[in-house]
Amino acid sequence: MRWVLPDHIEDALPIEADKLERLRRRLLDTFRGHGYQLVVPPLLEYLDSLTTGAGQDLKLRTFKLIDQLSGRTMGVRADMTPQVARIDAHLLNRGGVSRLCYCGSVLHTLPSTLTATREPLQIGAELYGHAGLDADIEIMRLLAEVMNVAEVPARRIDVSHVGLFRVLAARAGLVPEHEEELFGLLQSKDMPDLRACVAEVAEPLRSALLALPGLYGGPEVLDEAAARLPDIVEVRTALDELRAIAARLADLPVSFDLADLRGYHYHSGVMFAAYADGVHGAIALGGRYDQVGAAFGRGRPATGFSLDLRELARCRPDDVAVGAILAPVDADAALLAMIAGLRASGEVVVMALPGHDGTWNEAGCDRHIVRREGAWMVEELHGE
Repeated sequence: MRWVLPDHIEDALPIEADKLERLRRRLLDTFRGHGYQLVVPPLLEYLDSLTTGAGQDLKLRTFKLIDQLSGRTMGVRADMTPQVARIDAHLLNRGGVSRLCYCGSVLHTLPSTLTATREPLQIGAELYGHAGLDADIEIMRLLAEVMNVAEVPARRIDVSHVGLFRVLAARAGLVPEHEEELFGLLQSKDMPDLRACVAEVAEPLRSALLALPGLYGGPEVLDEAAARLPDIVEVRTALDELRAIAARLADLPVSFDLADLRGYHYHSGVMFAAYADGVHGAIALGGRYDQVGAAFGRGRPATGFSLDLRELARCRPDDVAVGAILAPVDADAALLAMIAGLRASGEVVVMALPGHDGTWNEAGCDRHIVRREGAWMVEELHGE
């Protein structure tokens, strides 16, 4: 059956495609209103450009192929963030702040969940050139606004800080293999295996690592973290940043989960995940990733977020359906002027090509233009 698509790959039919496009325009306009400029990276790049500095998880998600022109290994992008970092670092080469946004399909070797698509329509925003917390605050507020614009408000935004895990793992002397194992156990909050993993780690680091999965909740959890984690500079700095976020984003549904470390391989500071009603798992991910641009010859402070437009569109209310207007094929000047005026006002006007009577309702037409007493007018269409 040559018309069958691969598993977890799907078409967007007219109603869904229209919904996606309307939402895409609305969100890109929101980004533009905040000064974020649109970029359109290519679908294919050399593999080392797509995955350098992005961690093993992204490498495993990337489809690979051989370029027939150069003989080099290429990849189909699995995440647009490294591409946008390359554009900022290597092409724009700006001295100050860059605000960039993007929207396009990415392709994954495997779906992230049993029901997820392997071709998300990724949309996001990135802010380069400012290392201070003000940039992280701006990005998180922008995410909350984007979700409100989409009519899928954030139920909660979980915030974490990769610096906490990094310093504890480093002080514990974990080799990379054990660090990867520890990361997975923290993500799943698998306490029995976590205890076994850190059994040989000296105190107080062992207790600190075991405490991370239980450190989630409101701002009060940060005081609990200060009491249970070692009193070292990196820990104090990370907790101070999280306290500042709690204070400055008090009007948003911000909470904290200090074991939520998705994407920690390339993140370098604050990380966050947004959740919404009706969605299994996080609908948006983001955070700070200052070192990624260095792979392209120019390290720049960076923070941003991305989400799957397909998933977001599925969660939002359906747009009010407005049908098309069927117009007769006629060279009458008054009719042509009327059609032009209707289209200029936002209406969809479809020409009634001959020989298709009885099919226009399935084409989306619910009204038609008819001549009554010498004048053209729009009337309801019945059973055509």
